[in-house]
Amino acid sequence: MLWLEAFHIIFVVTWFAGLFYLPRLFVYAAENPSGSRFELLLVMQRRLMGITHIGGALAVGLGLWLLLSMPGYLSQGWMHAKLTLVAGLIGYHLWLSVLVKTFARGENRHGSRWYRIFNEVPAVFLIGIVILVVVKPF
Repeated sequence: MLWLEAFHIIFVVTWFAGLFYLPRLFVYAAENPSGSRFELLLVMQRRLMGITHIGGALAVGLGLWLLLSMPGYLSQGWMHAKLTLVAGLIGYHLWLSVLVKTFARGENRHGSRWYRIFNEVPAVFLIGIVILVVVKPF
């Protein structure tokens, strides 16, 4: 069970690395909307999105495996709240995927300031999830 938890945490960290850095790449692309720098940022976005998909899928898959291994957690309120936040995080991840495709088509409609604010969203999810898992407030 400890190995499962360790790999779950490793892939959560991998997933969050992508969730934190992709919006930074959007900031840079919004500030450099053409030329060779923009083209490089598109490649970086696409590759990081792939790694983020892998990290997210493995984090969620291992998390579900852990949850099935400890079914008593499903009756606890903190786990319901955590799973709600994870669902929101998956939605954010999907939104990032849409934005990568939007940049690739040259159809970005947001400025760098919007992406800077958007970049803070996963931090809010992370804080909530860690507090729920460690403190188990309800």
